[in-house]
Formats: sequence, C-alpha cells, structure tokens
Amino acid sequence: MAGISSESLTTVLSGLEAVLPQASLSLASELFTVLGTMDSSAGLRRALTDPSRQGSEKKALMHSLVGGRVSPEAEAIVSQLAELRWAAARDIGDALETVAATVAIAVAENRSASSASGLTGLQQLENDLFGFNQVVGASHDVQRALSEPQAGEEAKTVLAMALVPSAGAEARLLISQAVTNPRGIKPTKLVDRFAALAAARKQRWIATATSSHPLTENQVSRLQAGLNALYGRELQLNVSVDPELIGGVRVRVGDEVVDASVLTRLNELRRQLA
Repeated sequence: MAGISSESLTTVLSGLEAVLPQASLSLASELFTVLGTMDSSAGLRRALTDPSRQGSEKKALMHSLVGGRVSPEAEAIVSQLAELRWAAARDIGDALETVAATVAIAVAENRSASSASGLTGLQQLENDLFGFNQVVGASHDVQRALSEPQAGEEAKTVLAMALVPSAGAEARLLISQAVTNPRGIKPTKLVDRFAALAAARKQRWIATATSSHPLTENQVSRLQAGLNALYGRELQLNVSVDPELIGGVRVRVGDEVVDASVLTRLNELRRQLA
C-alpha cells in the first residue's frame, strides 16, 4: 500500500488511538465481520473506492451496509475508511484488516498496562502467534488442511484452536481470522503480519537509552522515573554505552528519539557553519 492509500491508513490509525484505551475484542470482531462482507463483493469495494464519488456519498453507502448491525464505534471507524481516498479497490480492505488487528492487539496492550514492565500482554500475544506458526510449519498435513478450499470455516477454526489450546483471546481471534479469511495468502503469512503489528506496538513500551559512559544506578532510576512520567506508562528501560556520543544521552521510545548527546550538538553546529 502506497501513496494516497498509505496516507488514508495513517489518518485512520491516528484517529484510532483515542479509541484503543477502551478497545474490546468485540469491536475487533465486528470490524473483521465488515471486512468479510466487503471482501465478498467486488462491486462494493469499487463503489467505496470510486474517486468520482464524494466522501459523504460513500459514508452513506457504508451506513446502509452496517447501520444498526454493528456498534456505533465500529460504524464510526468503517465510515471514516469509506470517506477517505484509496488508490486501489483492495486497499480499503487491507486497511480495515490492519485496523481490526490493531484493535485486537490493543486489548492485549491494555492488559499490559497493569504489569511491571508494561509488556506482558503483548509478549503473550506474540508468543501465541509465533507458537501457532511453529506448529503449523512442522506439519504438512496441517498446512494442507488449513489451506483446503473445500474445508468449511468452522472446521478450520476448530483445527486451529486445537493447535493452540492455551492461547489468549486476542491470539485466538487473530488466528481464527487468518485461517478463515486469509485474503489470498497463506494463513501463516497473515499471522506473521499480525505478529509484526504486535511487535511494532510493543516497541511503544520499550525505552532504549544510550550514553557516552555507564550510568549509575541513581541516574538510571531518575531516567526511568522521568520517562515514565513523560509517557504516562511504565516503560521497560534498556541502557547501553556508546563512547562515540562523547557526552550526554540518547533515548529512543518507539519511533521517537530524544537526543541530548554532545555528538548531536556538534553535528548541528557543523551544519550551521557549512
């Protein structure tokens, strides 16, 4: 996905952040259900991505499809998707799949918020998804069974759940989606995509601090407390040493970098003088 479709997905995911702290698995399930409906009709996908249609017209079409059949939260999300622009008919479905998976992953993340490291729920989800793919990858019979076009969705779901009996609810939903509606790829490939989304989400809980010399326990404690206060969550802090920084500290949390190193200031000075 690239260009205007990528921009539209970014817009939806940005707005979704306000919903995720109270997200539920039922919301994720609803979104996957709408995705199934969308995937079943090429005409619907074309109508929702037709560049000649106004966003309000596409939103009305989506309302006629899901209004009263899903929760207001789910309708608001899919309506926003419908209003935005998409470069290809498939892109809106790919985006909805990503959004639904992100909601499910956020449910695991919300359970993480009460843990000491802030990672337990997300780690369990990653482990469950990885465990499923390991089991499937070890058996050609299971791979054939999950990819058999004639097999019903219920049978595939029963088999998949039997492979990961101790998996959490979030992983079970994502795995079920992958085996019943892989959308043209192998179920394990889709599970890999979901795992990648979970891994990216997990990085939001990890702070990596690099300093020019080893920090004392007191300095690490103060840095930990400051980062926790700044981000409003209990972060896992990993500390490393890089003498090339000369002095100061560089901190990365997810995609954000806070750089107070001497090397960075020198480089900025060089740019100003160039």
